[in-house]
Amino acid sequence: MKIAVIGTGYVGLVTGTCLADTGNEVTCVDIDVAKVERMRKGEVPIYEPYLDTVFERNLRQKRLSFTTELKAAVQGAEVIFLALPTPPDEDGSADLSYVLGVAQDLGKILESYTVIVDKSTVPVGTADLVRDAIAANAQVDFDVVSNPEFLREGFAVEDFMKPDRVVIGTSSERAAHIMEDLYKPFVRQGNPLIVMDEKSAELTKYAANAFLATKITFMNEVANFCERVGADVDKVRAGIGADTRIGKRFLFPGIGYGGSCFPKDVQALAKSGKEYHYDFQILDAVLRVNDRQKLVLVEKLKAHYGSSLSGRRFALWGLSFKPDTDDIREAPALYMIDALLEAGAEISAFDPEAMDNVRPRFGNRIRLVEGMYEALEGADALLIATEWSVFRNPNFAKIAELLKSKTIFDGRNLYELDRMEDLGFHYESIGRSPVLAPVKVQG
Repeated sequence: MKIAVIGTGYVGLVTGTCLADTGNEVTCVDIDVAKVERMRKGEVPIYEPYLDTVFERNLRQKRLSFTTELKAAVQGAEVIFLALPTPPDEDGSADLSYVLGVAQDLGKILESYTVIVDKSTVPVGTADLVRDAIAANAQVDFDVVSNPEFLREGFAVEDFMKPDRVVIGTSSERAAHIMEDLYKPFVRQGNPLIVMDEKSAELTKYAANAFLATKITFMNEVANFCERVGADVDKVRAGIGADTRIGKRFLFPGIGYGGSCFPKDVQALAKSGKEYHYDFQILDAVLRVNDRQKLVLVEKLKAHYGSSLSGRRFALWGLSFKPDTDDIREAPALYMIDALLEAGAEISAFDPEAMDNVRPRFGNRIRLVEGMYEALEGADALLIATEWSVFRNPNFAKIAELLKSKTIFDGRNLYELDRMEDLGFHYESIGRSPVLAPVKVQG
């Protein structure tokens, strides 16, 4: 098929690249001239494992192209994906101005029957709004489909190529058949392709993300309680994760969720509820708890060093909201940095991929270093905010040598308590008893 993808952010670029890899002719359009030029030259503007390989192959074989011209991109396209940003407004609702603005433009330039696909995460009822915006100017038939994405950053190519399920929201049999043909190569192993109405499809995405955010947040609450009563959250996690009704995934405690999806989707669903006079009390609690959890390491630091952190220097490992991505949107590390700077502390930070994205936000207020051990030099303690694999098995002797004291505050529970005790570290994590460094006896 000939396909247009409007928007080359995270979702749009992965969608366009992966669709091209099954033989489709895909044109991606973006208003950012410099970004389009970089992609035409073969540069992938985001870090995502394996995306560069698929991108380069399809660009070389001329199945994937880029333009800034909307009309040129959609001319002759059978399917047009809208992969545009839907950022949260101040009240938490999703801003649909980008989606509806493009929809109005499409109505003026469609030349034949086309399927318009909402790929962006949008509130219930958006397909109707898009349909009305296009119809105001359209002279040809078209259908609007809701096709939510379920891509995990760090695994996006795998998730698109081998999806757990594909959800297609449409009331049109014609559009459903076209979408089924488009996705057949991705569900050959029998994973379900589920066709439903548009509103149910829109809500499916919000409900999935809100449920996962709730599961993470519940586990963080359990972890916090474990610390109060002396239980071990790792043992609790293993005990409940063995229950097939619960499952093992999304039970790892930490310093809260971040990223481009969970924070804004939970907010948007809660706001949508209020618009329809329904109060999502559980989501309100999730939002409050997650905000608090992002600063739990800062509270541990204050309990350890005293309320004043002025003059302290901390090494920070991890800036992205999760490993295997350079995405820093709503990353807990950023909230920690803000709180520590406000408290008068100094910070040296390292992240394998995200430092270029952090630099504009903080400028010279923090020190960004090129190596994980360089961050430790002269620091009072090491803080861990992201569970990158490179942090899982470090040289502890080198850590002890470079830090002022053998002190680690781990927001991702990377290390075993017994090992940290044997190594003589003061080690505090999430939902587990602290390991106290041996007391030095004078004399």
